[in-house]
Amino acid sequence: MAGASLLTLLDDIAAILDDVALMTKVAAKKSVAMADDVSVMTKVAAQKTAGVLGDDLALNAQQVAGVRAEREIPVVWAVAKGSFINKLILVPLALLISAFAPWAVTPLLMVGGAFLCFEGCEKLAHQFLHSPHEAEAQHESHVLANANPALDLVAFEKDKIKGAVRTDFILSAEIIAITLGTVATAAFAQQVAVLSGIAIIMTVGVYGLVAGIVKLDDLGLWLSGKASAAAQGLGRAIVAAAPWLMKGLSVAGTAAMFLVGGGILVHGVPLLHHAVEAAGGAAGAWPVGALWQVLVPNLLNALVGLVAGALVLAVVTLGQRLRR
Repeated sequence: MAGASLLTLLDDIAAILDDVALMTKVAAKKSVAMADDVSVMTKVAAQKTAGVLGDDLALNAQQVAGVRAEREIPVVWAVAKGSFINKLILVPLALLISAFAPWAVTPLLMVGGAFLCFEGCEKLAHQFLHSPHEAEAQHESHVLANANPALDLVAFEKDKIKGAVRTDFILSAEIIAITLGTVATAAFAQQVAVLSGIAIIMTVGVYGLVAGIVKLDDLGLWLSGKASAAAQGLGRAIVAAAPWLMKGLSVAGTAAMFLVGGGILVHGVPLLHHAVEAAGGAAGAWPVGALWQVLVPNLLNALVGLVAGALVLAVVTLGQRLRR
């Protein structure tokens, strides 16, 4: 009798262990599936925010470029810390909006898109409405001021850092808004994981690259002083390429403003979205249709961004003149 009871007890324990193993297996599969979903959503969000990142990278590299060589890395680090603080504010705010006012996601995205287009037009206006001599004179005065030993370096660096952190806040808000639009229908835990992941990855990536870019010329000069002819040649090439890299980043960032901002505005207006999709579909019938099917929607998005940015710039300029 006791033996039978023991066998029954062992059977019950075995059955419970089987149930636990099955539930653990199901939970593990669900965890893997959730991790896969988070990974996919993070990848999609990263692709959608890539355009803003190009501008973020170029702007931050430009902001730090005027600082003395020995202070470049400390200033980049200070701006990176400010960027993390920005994201500590923006990520919870984005999650609150998603939880309590999901209807506000699209309007906020469109406001951010219009702002990006405005910034792009402002850059173009500054480029084409100011003569090269004015830009060169401004650059020379900045260099002379930076070389002046009487200059208050602490105040100068603080101004640089504040300006860079303000710029980062605006661009970070756009990155978080685009990411939120990507995961708006996902579960709350997935939203937290994707938004946090994007915030960390983008901040580390952008400021790591900024630190590398501002130190490129130093690397080139260091290599130029080596005994090896190959190292010297590489060093000279790096020094020569560094200004062109900055210009390239600036151009790519400006183009990205119109592409990303225009794309957001187009997606927010169903009529425009369907028209752009129809134009892309029609372009597929042209020679090399696959290429045109990608190019035409992007060009139309950029055109919408350019027009929207020009309108916002005109309104802002008019408002500034009326206030004077």
